Amino acid sequence: MKPFLSFTLLACAVVGLVCAAPPADAPAPTPLPGPPPTDVVFFGHDQVHQTFWTGGALLGNERYKVLCGRRVIPGSVEIHTSDTDVFYILDGSATFVTGGTAVDQKTTAPGEIRAKSITGGTEHQLTKGDVIIIPHGIPHQFTQVSGPFLYFVVKVTQ
Repeated sequence: MKPFLSFTLLACAVVGLVCAAPPADAPAPTPLPGPPPTDVVFFGHDQVHQTFWTGGALLGNERYKVLCGRRVIPGSVEIHTSDTDVFYILDGSATFVTGGTAVDQKTTAPGEIRAKSITGGTEHQLTKGDVIIIPHGIPHQFTQVSGPFLYFVVKVTQ
C-alpha cells in the first residue's frame, strides 16, 4: 500500500474514534460478537481487492467495523443510531446527501433506520481522495453514483 494512502486511512480511523465520543444520554450500543482484537490484524491486498469487488466487511466487533464499500446504484436513506461513519473515497464519484429530515423512516435492525428520501439535506459531490464523516444519528443517502464507486469505511460504535 502506498504510504500516503496508509497514512490517510489511519487518519480516517483516528478521526472517527475522536468523533465517536458518545453523549452522556446515548443508548447502549448493540454489540457485534466479540471484543476488538488484541493483536495486529493484517489484510493482504488480494483479500482487500476481492472484498472491494463485492463490497463487504473486512472486520467487525463491538467497537468498530472496517468495510470495503462498493456502489453502482443509489441507495436508500440510512441512519445509524450508534455508529459514526468515516468514508475515504478510493474511486468513482457520487452525489451524497446528509442531514435534513428522513421521509417514511422504518427501523430495519437494532440501531439501523432506513427511509425513502431526505428533505432539506446538504448535497456533497464525492470523488477520489475525499473524506467525509457522518456522526451517528444523521440521515445520509447516495442519490447518484457514477461507475463503480469504491470507498473505505470505518464505522465506530458509540
